[in-house]
Amino acid sequence: MISHFFIDRPVFAAVISIILTLAGLSAMGVLPIAQYPDITPVQI
Repeated sequence: MISHFFIDRPVFAAVISIILTLAGLSAMGVLPIAQYPDITPVQI
């Protein structure tokens, strides 16, 4: 099972986590402004 693989290798799981986080941050940095959702501020 995949869960046993990551439980037996916690360092590998941490490295995969860090790589995925860095990939997400780098992808967020190159995302064009036009791709952000259009959010209007809430007024009470």
